[in-house]
Amino acid sequence: MELFVCGKYNRSMSVFNEKREELEQHEFMMGVARGRLAVTMDVLTDALTMVGQHGVYCQSARQPGKPAMDIQIVLQCLNDAKELVSSVMEELKRERDAKQ
Repeated sequence: MELFVCGKYNRSMSVFNEKREELEQHEFMMGVARGRLAVTMDVLTDALTMVGQHGVYCQSARQPGKPAMDIQIVLQCLNDAKELVSSVMEELKRERDAKQ
């Protein structure tokens, strides 16, 4: 897994170009929709890791040992997004399995 995969600071490159190999692999194994969602989960996980690392250095003045409130909010939003993506992946899998 590469850290800092989100654009590698190249804002002009499309995510479809940047993640081409991962997308091809996951789309082949899981189908287009679920494969793209799986790569989305990887990107969200990478973002969580980076924000979490930042939270170690950016501590709350009111709650020592905890990340600053804005970082806590971003972490919660990223976790919520992962939960929603995961639920869509499961629903797509159920639909696919019901057709078979």
